[in-house]
Amino acid sequence: MSKTIEIAYGRGHLAVALPEGAEPTVIRKPVLQAVADPGAAVRAALAAPVGAPPYAELAKGRTSACILVCDITRPVPNHLFLRPLIEGLLAAGTPASAISVVVATGLHRPNEGAELAELIGDPWVLETVRVENHFARNDADHVDLGPTSRGTPVKIDRRFVEADLRIVSGLIEPHFMAGWSGGRKVIAPGVAHHETIRTFHSARFMEDPLAVQCNLAGNPLHEEQLEIAAKIGAVYAVNTVLDEARNLVFVNFGEVVESHLAAVAFIEDACAIPVGRRFKTVVTSSAGYPLDKTYYQTVKGMVTPMGILAEGGTLIIASECSEGFGSPEFRDAQAKMVEIGPERFLATLKAKTFAEIDEWQTEMQLKPMRVATIQLYTTGLAEAERRITGVELVDSVDEAVRASIARHGDPAVAVIPEGPYVVPVVDR
Repeated sequence: MSKTIEIAYGRGHLAVALPEGAEPTVIRKPVLQAVADPGAAVRAALAAPVGAPPYAELAKGRTSACILVCDITRPVPNHLFLRPLIEGLLAAGTPASAISVVVATGLHRPNEGAELAELIGDPWVLETVRVENHFARNDADHVDLGPTSRGTPVKIDRRFVEADLRIVSGLIEPHFMAGWSGGRKVIAPGVAHHETIRTFHSARFMEDPLAVQCNLAGNPLHEEQLEIAAKIGAVYAVNTVLDEARNLVFVNFGEVVESHLAAVAFIEDACAIPVGRRFKTVVTSSAGYPLDKTYYQTVKGMVTPMGILAEGGTLIIASECSEGFGSPEFRDAQAKMVEIGPERFLATLKAKTFAEIDEWQTEMQLKPMRVATIQLYTTGLAEAERRITGVELVDSVDEAVRASIARHGDPAVAVIPEGPYVVPVVDR
């Protein structure tokens, strides 16, 4: 009898019917206890921060404030905490005109209109304070804070640097380069100038073996982000953790580094899942909406399972790509990689101090391609886009699994329904 397993796809799920005789290992986070009263949990976090005074004290006497939120690619529950943060400032005497919420887009496109309303999740916020996007290419919007010890130029959004109170917010989840998302990462690349982003996304950092998911120790991207945050001065953070159904399971507030580490400590054992072996056939997703809106973000789902992907195996990933490919720069990088081949493409990257915008995502795609065959199921890419993915396209996940089992002569199949939000490992 065949077995059907649902994996995240778009705003719903894709049913994958495994063939007769398949031996599936389903890899997902353990069940996490959802917070019974998210509003109360946020208030409690603000009243008892990590490494900082209570929020009511922090807000006193502030002449201005800037709150950073992640862009639409992260399902951060902004609707839970933005209003309490802003109301605390207003109660402490900060004028609404001096409070801004800035979308930390990095080098992604801006979030506007209905999408911005969805992202913020609370009409009151949009009506009460300024909500604006970060634009990494606007030179005048940034303050030059001087280079890091590694030589990265540090230019950060002026609205954030010059604010009297600086707060970042984010979702704590595995990140395939920086170890973990959230915290210091919302500053850089979130509101950094393109030269800052392009330097620490260069091959010098990206090819470092410690620049991997769930690792902060010796991770050069993490260390660079910490140094950049330290240049700015005092920064505070709201850190959230969600379960597979996007329910809040954890929230804290406090000094940006300490509170981020506390949130990582809460979730890290639930994300790195030991499975005891490698697999010739791995089926995964791009975590569904909003992460699978573009092929650019889909690459994360290809990289994260590498710890259990057998040499010469097959990785099958399903991603809706409802918004298409990604930026024009990413499209150009993919076209170049397909034209000249992966090895020559990587050689061109290693010669650069500044990475070209978004070509680092193509560089990351090369990593699983060196290990296995990558196959993509999608309903969202045009024919011209499908030709420059650099991977094999399949019309059916079910058939791709059946063919992979037959090709490798191994019925074992690893299935990762939540994609890059779960990091499978052979052992701890």
